[in-house]
Amino acid sequence: MDLKRVVVTGLGAVTPIGNSVPEFWSNAVAGVSGAAPITNYDTARILTKVTFGCEVKGFDVSQYMDRKESRKVDKYGHFAIASAVQAIRDSGMDLENEDLNRIGVVMGFGMGGIESFEEGIDTIHDQKLNGQELKVTPFFVPRIIGSIASGLISIMYKLKGPNYCTSSACASSTHAIIDAINLIRLGRANAIVTGGAEAALTDSGVCGFSVMHALSTRNDSPETASRPMSASRDGFVMGEGGGALVLEEYEHAKARGARIYAEVAGWGATADAYHMTAPEPEGEGAIRVMKEALDDAGMSPEDIDYINMHGTSTPLGDIAECKAIQSVFGQHAYEMNLSSTKSMTGHLLGGAGAIEAVASIMAVSTDTIPPTINHEDGDNDENIDYSLNFTFNKAQKRTVRAALSNTFGFGGHNSCIIFKKYTSD
Repeated sequence: MDLKRVVVTGLGAVTPIGNSVPEFWSNAVAGVSGAAPITNYDTARILTKVTFGCEVKGFDVSQYMDRKESRKVDKYGHFAIASAVQAIRDSGMDLENEDLNRIGVVMGFGMGGIESFEEGIDTIHDQKLNGQELKVTPFFVPRIIGSIASGLISIMYKLKGPNYCTSSACASSTHAIIDAINLIRLGRANAIVTGGAEAALTDSGVCGFSVMHALSTRNDSPETASRPMSASRDGFVMGEGGGALVLEEYEHAKARGARIYAEVAGWGATADAYHMTAPEPEGEGAIRVMKEALDDAGMSPEDIDYINMHGTSTPLGDIAECKAIQSVFGQHAYEMNLSSTKSMTGHLLGGAGAIEAVASIMAVSTDTIPPTINHEDGDNDENIDYSLNFTFNKAQKRTVRAALSNTFGFGGHNSCIIFKKYTSD
């Protein structure tokens, strides 16, 4: 069957390096680190090995929803709603004149309302110790369920098309975007608000990843802790925030004169089927997912100018991804740009794919490659080929015809999307 073309007409972002797309992109291009000591809880009292992360700073939820209503929603939901509101505003879509039955919301999450879950469990624990009747806020359940994000956005705008959330660890929001692409391609919707969010910078969230030895322990220098592709990398830095896209069927966008950032070219989704938390060492699943995306797009490896790497700054993950890129792209791997924006934002877990999709789209739209920061001369891993252009420390200008965004998650979930420059008929 003939599939519909899908274009990007709106973007939104709430990140550790900026609470709007212009601010996020400006700081990403400038190589600004979002890492700093954690303020969300008392790390000295908790006595955790990791005392820093990439928190969202200066965020005011009242810009996006009524403050009284916001108390019923976890921080995860705040980030999802804010990024979606931005994207819808940015799209210029007049919802009063749209068929709202044909506009949906598909968002991704990894851990959902973990802060609200902690608060509820603490309350119940204290009540048990004091022999009291157990009672939590009546909003406890809707605050903790990850699927609430798409529902809240739908309710806010009366969007009655497909509405759900995806959860596949760090690949969650990329899978959400893929589902949104397919719904539009198949003619089941005119537009989808999609992306993802996460707010797991809590004591249990940080503790959980810390005891797995997944996090950097560079407490003395948080801003330099996320250092993908460097030999001295010692784990990822947790981040929080959200990202959103308005995806639209091309003819629908064209008819209303929408500004188009980029076009969706193709996507891939595979599984490692290897290990609960470790990547397949040779990047076998990552190889297949990038090949799937290229096949779906009808592109050759030489058509890609930039890869936004998953690039978490973990000892095993970076190596496996580099091997996969070299396997898929061959000689062309040395002619394109690679970078990891996680070096600046940290790892947004379930929200990573969304904000990195925004970065990839902006790279295509502005012909600018954001850098991989924190690499020092000579800090080279013998298992990584430094003839590859990782765009270390400084942004680079080049024509970006197409960008591929990789996201891989615990459980062996692999997903990627290719965005290309929009050209009219």
